[in-house]
Amino acid sequence: MNKNKAALEQDPAAQPLVLQQQKDGVAVLTLNKNQSRNSLSESMIAALQESLDAIAHDNEVRAVVLAATGPAFCAGHDLKELAARRSDSDGGRAYFEKIMKACSTMMKTIVNLPQPVIAAVQGVATAAGCQLVASCDLAVASRQARFATPGVNIGLFCSTPMVALSRNLSRKQAMEMLLLGELISAEEAHRLGLVNRIVAPGSELDEAMNMAKTIASKSPYAVKVGKEAFYRQLELGLAEAYRYTSDVMVENLLHADANEGICAFLEKRDAKWT
Repeated sequence: MNKNKAALEQDPAAQPLVLQQQKDGVAVLTLNKNQSRNSLSESMIAALQESLDAIAHDNEVRAVVLAATGPAFCAGHDLKELAARRSDSDGGRAYFEKIMKACSTMMKTIVNLPQPVIAAVQGVATAAGCQLVASCDLAVASRQARFATPGVNIGLFCSTPMVALSRNLSRKQAMEMLLLGELISAEEAHRLGLVNRIVAPGSELDEAMNMAKTIASKSPYAVKVGKEAFYRQLELGLAEAYRYTSDVMVENLLHADANEGICAFLEKRDAKWT
């Protein structure tokens, strides 16, 4: 091992905040600052945003897995970083606005990403970390994973995490998490609809990869338009939602992948996507 590589491995500060791998059409983004429980510091948000922006324009990526190193998935915003800006001339207002805008943009990027994003949650996901899980399209959790929106316990209500949480859970279930601020188990998170699957500790990434590879085998065009339509129709009234999705179906039917897929099904062969 050369000296530079050894120094990089020994110095946590020299490690990338987000590790990136790509295989078989799946990109794996791994939060890599377990010393701070993978908190969403300004630099971590920026690193995630940069990775997501690149993936959005990468036609080789069909699905994304979001994982983390260490015992915690993500502890939310870096409270030490936020508290340090209290001494700013405006009490931190400008910086707080900057961080909340950046974090909200990053969460929306996950939702708007053409490729589905699957969270592989190995440990605790709290506050904006819980928001991160809720913002992903799918989530796999280890039985050891725990979830909470505990801001209310320190006088800082989890208002931005509430946006993603309330779009995953029923109103009363979301309000219970927000008002009580208590940790819930992976089993409870599954019952409430926050996660899709619960697996044995250490196998959450493998399960997420299996799901991602299955998605990657589908028509990328169909997955892209389907994901976009799913989130858009949720915000519409019933009649408008049917009008909108009917138009989406027509355009989808006219696409080459739909023709290929239907022909392959009728001819009992594997489809070859464009």
